[in-house]
Amino acid sequence: MSLTNSILCLFEITDPNLIVTGISKERCSTNQRIHVVHATLSYQLLKCPHCGHKSLIKNGTHMSHLRLGTLSGGRYEMHLKRQRYQCKDCSKTCGAKTKLVNRNETFTHNIKHQVIVLARDMLTSKEIAKLCGISPSSVQRILNANIHLAYRVKHLPENLCFDEFRSCNHWMSFNCCDAVSHRRIVTLKDRLSKDIIDYFEARFSVQERAQVQSVTIDMNAEYGSFIHRLFPNAATIIDRFHIIQLAGRALDNERTQTIRTIQDKHSRLYHILKSQWRLFHLDEIKVNDSKAVYLRGINEYMTQQNAIDLALDAFPKFRSVYQTYQGILSAIHQKDANAFQSLLTNYQPTSNQMDITINTFIKNGSALLNSCRYPFSNGPIEGLNRKIKALKRNCFGFRNIDNFFIRISLIHE
Repeated sequence: MSLTNSILCLFEITDPNLIVTGISKERCSTNQRIHVVHATLSYQLLKCPHCGHKSLIKNGTHMSHLRLGTLSGGRYEMHLKRQRYQCKDCSKTCGAKTKLVNRNETFTHNIKHQVIVLARDMLTSKEIAKLCGISPSSVQRILNANIHLAYRVKHLPENLCFDEFRSCNHWMSFNCCDAVSHRRIVTLKDRLSKDIIDYFEARFSVQERAQVQSVTIDMNAEYGSFIHRLFPNAATIIDRFHIIQLAGRALDNERTQTIRTIQDKHSRLYHILKSQWRLFHLDEIKVNDSKAVYLRGINEYMTQQNAIDLALDAFPKFRSVYQTYQGILSAIHQKDANAFQSLLTNYQPTSNQMDITINTFIKNGSALLNSCRYPFSNGPIEGLNRKIKALKRNCFGFRNIDNFFIRISLIHE
């Protein structure tokens, strides 16, 4: 393989009319070292592109400074001499063209591809610019010119997930994905109900929206108010994690209030409730009742079940909340909708923190029970939101929400 072909292969240049004449190193105005590839572009042009006559003559060359993709983190340029032609019939001129770069541009397709690949790795614009030897503003211009947000997905999936995330300037933005394939469906700039309704009604027909079978949400009441309007045949599912989380908060609130009633801050009961709070969130099946272990905070050897029983026997009100929490935990883990329904129906208020939680569950009765009847959860969309948060953290935040959404579309491809 010749030296010319080797250089062209390194930069993935396949234009047969381009010939490399040399390589040199120069310095730009900012004293940065530049690797320069000198080349010429010439071929036989038969007809004038303006008048169509076959009366073309060569008319000198034109020097173009093209930016190539980086090989070792430095700045690479191509000084390309393009052949110029003049028509003797219409006196107009034209030049040799190449697929290496678009017309009236200096960035080659190779460097644009490198910018997009690095942007998918959640790098900042400054880091991408440093690696490619261009400016941060050029990085953003390349992304804006080559990445276009889709108007809508081709097919609306049968199972959806709704959630929100914090985007720019403390705004909360809406996110939607497919519950099965985890593919992102849409990301909206805000989570207002009217904007979500307008998006789906404007882009999807009634027949398409009627094919949606389920929508998984968190405990946000706004989503539940318009889901049936958008998707008339869809079942609303409340995410199981948020159900357990809400019940766990009620348990912690009651535990905190119980701690405040203990006068002796050095007692065994105080340390059990204060330091061993994780034991009360464990499923009863996972609690160790046979092997004594050293419990820090209590500074004693005892079984986990013994520590739990000491606290429950001393505080009957806390025992009631704990038993209700365990019933919810068991019904969710076993996906037993009948047991969950029975727990809500037979619950007796005892003026504790769990009363508010149970009333919230009863208010969202059917959607709550659907969490036990359907296998879907908000796990896929929480994973997408986790990538978005990682992107924000890596890039130190975004001020322009349009640029932010372009980067989101890249990491979700």
